[in-house]
Amino acid sequence: MLSAAKSKIKTLAKKTGLLPERKRRKVCFIITNRIHLARQELLLKQLSGDPDLELQLVVGGSALIDRYSNVMSRLQEFGITVQERMLNLVEGGDHAAMAKTAGLSVLELTNTLQKLDPDIVLIRGDRFEQLAAAMTAAYLNKTVAHVEGGDVTGNIDESVRHAITKLSHIHFVTNDAAHQRVLQMGENPDYVFNVGSPDIEFAAHVGRRINAEMLNRIGVGGYIDFQKPYIMVIQHPVTSERNNREHVLETLQAVHDIGAQALWFWPNPDAGTDEVSNGIRSFREHTPAPNIRFVIDINPWDFIALLQGAECLVGNSSAGIKEASFFGVPAVNIGTRQAGRSRGENVVDAPYEKDAIKAAIARQISHGRYAPLMMYFKPETSKHIRKILKTAPLYIQKKFHNYSA
Repeated sequence: MLSAAKSKIKTLAKKTGLLPERKRRKVCFIITNRIHLARQELLLKQLSGDPDLELQLVVGGSALIDRYSNVMSRLQEFGITVQERMLNLVEGGDHAAMAKTAGLSVLELTNTLQKLDPDIVLIRGDRFEQLAAAMTAAYLNKTVAHVEGGDVTGNIDESVRHAITKLSHIHFVTNDAAHQRVLQMGENPDYVFNVGSPDIEFAAHVGRRINAEMLNRIGVGGYIDFQKPYIMVIQHPVTSERNNREHVLETLQAVHDIGAQALWFWPNPDAGTDEVSNGIRSFREHTPAPNIRFVIDINPWDFIALLQGAECLVGNSSAGIKEASFFGVPAVNIGTRQAGRSRGENVVDAPYEKDAIKAAIARQISHGRYAPLMMYFKPETSKHIRKILKTAPLYIQKKFHNYSA
């Protein structure tokens, strides 16, 4: 894998029209959500530990808000310095708040990127704040590197992801299907690297050790005996749908009725999050549910340890598609949020309907473990990304490349 990347880089170095080089490249990584840190820990450690790179961290959005898991204390544990903080989050939990947050992010990042003057702006995924980062960097003539382009999903996130791809210069895709899609979008094949998923690389490094006392101290609800079978539930809002409250209530009732011990995670701060949160609060107030414990967030090591031991992961998180498949954990994927994403046999789909969800959970628990799936895994993903960021010739003027299979 690494030798193939080196071969590409040598070829690129001979081409013209590239940016002049500094002795020490500045790589700016932008964190606007807890997941940007949780799944990139190994990559950040690689970048911060390389003497030929200067890692610049910019933190903003919900990543600075305590109720969404403020990431600053975690970064301090790593000993990684944060260069800039952005106050760019417009709260409200609706589409207008998302759009205004994206607009405010452009204003904040324009000043930040002009001040930091990075050589590369590194962004991940498909969140609306990351689209603002890609657009701002592109207009400031910065090379944009994107992790996790080319995937498909079932809501506005897919459009955002593909828009970021078209604004990016270096592409770190996580699987073969995504690699082909990025090429089909007219991107330069010399700058599309199939390095695997940093999420799965991180998961592969976590040993199973559950801190049961801590998990029953945080959050609210029933006591979970982690020596006995349990399931995990993560249901985020779907930004392109209007019935998020009703949808989560169907899942809540299904999990309640099936009676399994369940650790339920709070939704992320997208449009519709208030609907989901209100549904959860209403359910808790009116329905005794001693089998369910609700938590806002836990550190990523504990999350992966829990996932490894779970009977089933229920909801609409990408963790059911990626991390769960790596461990062979059965997953029930509810609704449209992950529609179209490449997945393994461990995933069973269910509509937003209580009885269908109950049947799917029962089927998955009865089935038990699946064979692990390596679709998203490649060894040393973070090391490969670091090497490419350090050595690939940089450019800013993009051209459309016709695709031929």
